[in-house]
Amino acid sequence: MSRIATLVDTLMDRTVVPGYTRLGPAVRRHLSTWPADPPPDALAGKRGLVTGASSGLGVATAEGLAALGAEVVLVVRDIDKGAKVVREIQGRLPLAQLVVQRCDLADLDDVRRFAAAADGDVDVLVHNAGAMPPTRTESPQGHEMTMALHVLSPVLLTDLLGERLRSGRVVLVTSGGMYTQRLREDDPEYLDGDYSPTTAYARSKRARVELLPVLQHRWRPLGVDVHATHPGWADTPGIADSLPTFRKLTGPLLRNAAEGADTTTWLSATEPGRAGGRLWHDRQSRPTQILRRTRTGAPERERLWAWVTEQLAL
Repeated sequence: MSRIATLVDTLMDRTVVPGYTRLGPAVRRHLSTWPADPPPDALAGKRGLVTGASSGLGVATAEGLAALGAEVVLVVRDIDKGAKVVREIQGRLPLAQLVVQRCDLADLDDVRRFAAAADGDVDVLVHNAGAMPPTRTESPQGHEMTMALHVLSPVLLTDLLGERLRSGRVVLVTSGGMYTQRLREDDPEYLDGDYSPTTAYARSKRARVELLPVLQHRWRPLGVDVHATHPGWADTPGIADSLPTFRKLTGPLLRNAAEGADTTTWLSATEPGRAGGRLWHDRQSRPTQILRRTRTGAPERERLWAWVTEQLAL
């Protein structure tokens, strides 16, 4: 039965629509390969940081961690929006322990300020903050915005937290769209060609996944495991704002935010029993590359890492 379940799961994943839409968890939950839910107190006494926790997947992730007993720090750019989210979550979970802290994750100077002011240990760090600017936009330090927010910022924040994360877990939320793009370590700032917001977004998410083995190696001496998750196709404010046509065409099939954040929450609270440095979707480890035209080797990955370390002065 497990072989059949694995075959069904893999077929759904490779054919995309069945696996990425709300059909994915609806079917997979009934397969023998679906892992058990974490116990209700799985994160009791633990502390989690969730970036971009003012909407969509970030809110669902924060609520998911809080429901498992964690104290959750919502790291947001807009304090008022964060406070509203806290009120909404506590309306559903009156005992939830939630704190709002401000940080503009696209601003590397603000990331440094936030990390320097951080107190207490961190057991789970979820890098969820994301954006898809309609035109090429630069961060305060002059970096293309999606690379600043999706690559440079998470590496810098995790590195600066350092010992506070000892024996913790880092989860990078990526996108299934990254499968359509190869790593562009030769043009990380998207200076060549006509700018496309969806391509820039997918490229930066591809870069995030390509760095998994590098980051696992870098932070493993602290006992930190690094993983990435992708939510499938979830109906979030980001999709509504950035991809309205896609949302209109796929609306009835889109996952809700909780379904999109399920694997991030599960992975934050579960020891999968194997080494870190992997990509997950619907509670299963997935390949990081599928299409031949997007395949990446170690030399390209090393060049990207050299660019990251140069920009961050690591």
